[in-house]
Amino acid sequence: MSRWDDTLLGILTEPDARAKAAKAEAALAARDSFDLSLAPKLSAPERPSRPAKPELVPPQDVPRRGLGSSRGRAALLHALAHIELNAVDLAADMALRFAGEIDAEDRAAFVADWIQVAGEEGLHFGLLIERLASLDAAYGDHPAHDGLWDAARKTAEDVRARLAIAPLILEARGLDVTPGLIEKLNSIGDHASADVLKRIYEDEIGHVRTGVTWFIRLCEQADEDPESSFHKFVMRYFPQGPKPPFNVWARGQAMLPEDWYQGILPH
Repeated sequence: MSRWDDTLLGILTEPDARAKAAKAEAALAARDSFDLSLAPKLSAPERPSRPAKPELVPPQDVPRRGLGSSRGRAALLHALAHIELNAVDLAADMALRFAGEIDAEDRAAFVADWIQVAGEEGLHFGLLIERLASLDAAYGDHPAHDGLWDAARKTAEDVRARLAIAPLILEARGLDVTPGLIEKLNSIGDHASADVLKRIYEDEIGHVRTGVTWFIRLCEQADEDPESSFHKFVMRYFPQGPKPPFNVWARGQAMLPEDWYQGILPH
């Protein structure tokens, strides 16, 4: 029987983007065959393996194009595919890096949740690169930035910091912007791309909810107030704070309290 940590390490050390996503989907399909209560015997790598392309550049150097052309839509889908590939690694890293710190009675549920997130992110990557192919484009055609993994590196020593920044700040941002992108794609007749984004949006609500659930649980176990802890971690690791306007409805569906993010905005 395969160990779950071997499987997640295989995701993190896979350099091929398609294979990485497929391994994440396979891990979810095989989840019931793992003894998820086992503490990990392997450690997460400092950085996951990645393909040679896309070229990684500073965020301000990633070109922005309008959605009116097929090239502009391909650039958008490429950027989203890059986010989803990062999200595969972030979820696998969450489970492998931090499972040993989770109380034994909660460990199986923690690992199961993040395997599910990894598998769904792998599916999202696959849907996006299929749409890219329909536009005569492929993952790696455009430059991308490494902001998501930079945030992961900064929070590598604290599971609650990782939860506060990755799902509760960065992934929650996707809930804010995706409905507008879906509307724009539908307005120009690209319903196929809009449908892909709609599927991703619906799943991401669940991913943010998973982050909120575990953040609250771990704060309560540490006898710390979740809201004040969230503010503490955001100020330490993401001092620019969350960016409005917020999709309050979707964040509410994800069980992310409005006071948490409204209460930390710059005045």
